[in-house]
Amino acid sequence: MIQITKTVPASWLAFDLNILRRLDFKSVAMPFTSDPGIGLYLKRRRARVLANDLLQSAWTRAVAEIQNNGERLSDDDINLVLEDVYIPRHRLNNAALRNWFSETDSWWFDNVRQNIDRLDSPLKVSIAAYLTMAVGDYVHSFSEDTLEFRQPLSSVYRRLWTIFPEPVNNGQNNNCQNKNPDEFIAESYTDLMFLRLPSAGAVGRENLNRTLWREEWLRGGSDFWPDVERARNGKLGMPVETKSQYIRLLEETLRTASHIPQWAIAHVESGFVSTQDIVETIGRIRRVEAIYTKDFSELTGTKAVIITA
Repeated sequence: MIQITKTVPASWLAFDLNILRRLDFKSVAMPFTSDPGIGLYLKRRRARVLANDLLQSAWTRAVAEIQNNGERLSDDDINLVLEDVYIPRHRLNNAALRNWFSETDSWWFDNVRQNIDRLDSPLKVSIAAYLTMAVGDYVHSFSEDTLEFRQPLSSVYRRLWTIFPEPVNNGQNNNCQNKNPDEFIAESYTDLMFLRLPSAGAVGRENLNRTLWREEWLRGGSDFWPDVERARNGKLGMPVETKSQYIRLLEETLRTASHIPQWAIAHVESGFVSTQDIVETIGRIRRVEAIYTKDFSELTGTKAVIITA
């Protein structure tokens, strides 16, 4: 008998956008931005977007699509990024890559990382890093049984470059930060906070691995994780053991956001914390306006929820 493992997505973009279209705002702050897609859409609505994520890999991807209003990679940039990427040196700069890739692939990712730092603008660095992370996801999509279908990584990189979305210039000073969420919220003065609640229960291994390898590739090793844990300690987004602990952290974050006049809070109900728990927590600070739900239980065993207040 074949067992099918249900992967719980962090969000459903179409559902999120459907609800956000109903709200009236000209600027938005997003304390957790694991995927920049929704920020890119809001730029197309000509909203000013302030995005944040404590992980540098997520922040870098947000810079490439949200903060970037017009930068592109040229043919010469791509040639620079892919220069001599399969040539081994004395040793890997980032030995942690061997935890995630074969030796040959590790050399490719290691050399690309060094070449990216030679680009002449921070925005180009973010775009090139975004493309590299997409190549890594491509590598991890194959199993031993499907390796024969894999393309050379430099060819994949060039193809991803050709289909990378054109930058959206919304005429706004969009900004991306790499801070803990409460610090970012306290400094943000916008019409709307779109708070995608971090997972309160077990994180899917596939999603966790994707986060780990991206961060270790970008930072050049794995010895930074204690610093990340210290930065998020006592804040929403840290690992929690109990529902009451999660609710306490959420309430502290919402009180920090009291100066933002409108909230849209996205929650994936998977059993650890209920929608009612979230609604009651919000209600202790301000009146809940509406609750929108979309049931995906047959596909994933979860329900998507957005609460406005």
